[in-house]
Amino acid sequence: MKVMTEIDERREQFMSRIKGGAAIFVSAAVAIRNGDVEHEYRQDTDFYYLTGFEEPNAVAVLVPDHPDSRFVLFVQPKDPEREVWTGWRAGEAGAVGGFGANVAHTIDQLDKELPKLLSAANRIYYRLGSDPGFDERIVRLMPRFQRERQRNGIGPTSIVDPGQTLHELRLVKDDEELTRLERAVDISCEAHLEAIKALRPGMFEYELEAILSYVFLKNGSRRPGYASIVASGPNSTVLHYTSNKCRIREDDLVLIDAGAEFDYFTGDVTRTIPASGKFNEAQAEIYEIVLSAQVEAIRAVKPGAAFIDPHDRAVRVLTEGLIRLGILKGEPDKIIEDGEYQKYYMHRTSHWLGMDVHDAGPYKEGDEWRRLAPGMVLTVEPGLYFNEDDPTVPSRFRGIGIRIEDDVLVVQGGNRILSERVPKNIAAIEELMAASRRS
Repeated sequence: MKVMTEIDERREQFMSRIKGGAAIFVSAAVAIRNGDVEHEYRQDTDFYYLTGFEEPNAVAVLVPDHPDSRFVLFVQPKDPEREVWTGWRAGEAGAVGGFGANVAHTIDQLDKELPKLLSAANRIYYRLGSDPGFDERIVRLMPRFQRERQRNGIGPTSIVDPGQTLHELRLVKDDEELTRLERAVDISCEAHLEAIKALRPGMFEYELEAILSYVFLKNGSRRPGYASIVASGPNSTVLHYTSNKCRIREDDLVLIDAGAEFDYFTGDVTRTIPASGKFNEAQAEIYEIVLSAQVEAIRAVKPGAAFIDPHDRAVRVLTEGLIRLGILKGEPDKIIEDGEYQKYYMHRTSHWLGMDVHDAGPYKEGDEWRRLAPGMVLTVEPGLYFNEDDPTVPSRFRGIGIRIEDDVLVVQGGNRILSERVPKNIAAIEELMAASRRS
């Protein structure tokens, strides 16, 4: 008897929830970088989650009620000549023997075989919008199914987004998934520690990015989970700054937001550190407000809490801090209600984390915020950002951007910070940097 793999179990769980229907998942497309050079290929997350198959030009069809073809893969054919250039292909035999498909066909057979697989289903689970060409293929099939249903009384009547079902499974991580995610976070932490220890004024941002990339690869991460952010000085006020090309100055803060991907799970960690090795007075004032907001937000992460609770806690602390500094004036409740704080804190405190950095799963159920449960993982990442040209901010704060981000697992009775090994208290950061400069 064949032992079920983790991916087999995921697929069975999903299929048990779409009885009567059929689901179609399309592999990620190959993207051209320039000329005839391709971007590094990374499989679509949902496709990989259900199949473990990493080749492009593939389609997975899941038909839970089919007597013989519950899991069908359409794949590139074996082609020894092409494989010399682009690498081994599984082919039909490999799709069955190596990836658990009941049946496999070459991709050129899709138009012939797909209608047969879908004809008895009552609905088609397919995500419209990511592949316009494949969208047309599915839409063109619907009139045919309507005619056949009129004659035979069976056939698909609707197209349903599979994400509503599949992403619920992805939202709560099992023990094996958490092992992979924790490894991704651990590699991310190791890279941050090395970058913090290496930082010196006069370096370029890309030199720190190179350290991050080296540590990722050295520890088994094939790629970052997203483009690494190494933002010094005023660049730290740009939320998704990724050019990483400036020279780091003596008095700059450096915001590093980077996460390693490991076995299709990713970390997401941010620290903000002083290039000089010491926070100056203005930097420390802002930093302590952000850190207090993060600590308070993390306390709100526990089973039964609403997803928005950490954000609400962070906003309260940040707003009160901005009032103390004289940047905002008035009552905290009124400022929060009017959203005045958003000029300096314009993003949400948390997002789900898993196989994607902004992972799958709804934040609300109807009009209610999602309740946290054990096995969910979310980031907690408050920040404050003061544009260098903002006349509403005292000059000593202008050009300062600070974000502190940890990856937090919901557990019974509370939470566990997966990324806590990277220091975030001012004294601990300064001691780590001082020790690295003494050695």
